[in-house]
Amino acid sequence: MRGRPPSRGTLVLAAHGTRDPRGEKVLREVAAAVSRRRPGHRVELAYLEISRPLLADVLPAAPGPVTVVPLLLAGGYHVHVDLPGVVARARRDARIAAALGPHPLLSEAVAHRLPAAGLRPHDRVVLAAAGSSDPAALDDVRAAARLLSVRLGRPVTAAFAAAGRPALEEAVTRGTGNRVVLASYLLAPGFFHTRLLEAGADLVSDPIGAGPALAALVWHRYDEAQRARKCQPIHHHDNTTSSLPAG
Repeated sequence: MRGRPPSRGTLVLAAHGTRDPRGEKVLREVAAAVSRRRPGHRVELAYLEISRPLLADVLPAAPGPVTVVPLLLAGGYHVHVDLPGVVARARRDARIAAALGPHPLLSEAVAHRLPAAGLRPHDRVVLAAAGSSDPAALDDVRAAARLLSVRLGRPVTAAFAAAGRPALEEAVTRGTGNRVVLASYLLAPGFFHTRLLEAGADLVSDPIGAGPALAALVWHRYDEAQRARKCQPIHHHDNTTSSLPAG
């Protein structure tokens, strides 16, 4: 009698959560794109708050080994406090991967949205993020702006819808008379993308959404966590710095 093949485990995508049904739809599309990239591997979508299912409910039932990949674009409170806290309570053996950004694949996904928004050669590009009270998270976004600048071959600055300087409105009004394009550094529609649309820019790109670059990045973070699992004991962060969701 043959033994059962070893489980591949479960990749759990941990999103922040949103009250916007359009945002939930896009996040489900992200999960589907991730699943299609590696057929046969179990992929679950869960949320830290607001939306359902909650991460705390998904983790206990997920076949192991479990790796949680945050659908968050920068570090901060949700990455360093909320997420490890949920895992510590619900599934202590789960491995937590790094936040998605900054990474060249994420810059590729942002850049992919700009032509459809109407980007022209002399437009001024601002990478527009939610923001954070964690200086390290703001630095992550600024690093992402530098990566996007390299990809586009033009200057790109970072700006923030909530916490962080410069604020969106400040970034939109400063500088030359060239058109201002906000490159949305958000995963899905919702509260923060509405803030981008209301900031007074000439153009705003769509949120990153589902696409091959983002799906590849999720599996890259997953693979990083698998390599770390083989050589390191599991550690959970203990950090009390507050921030807002980056995506």
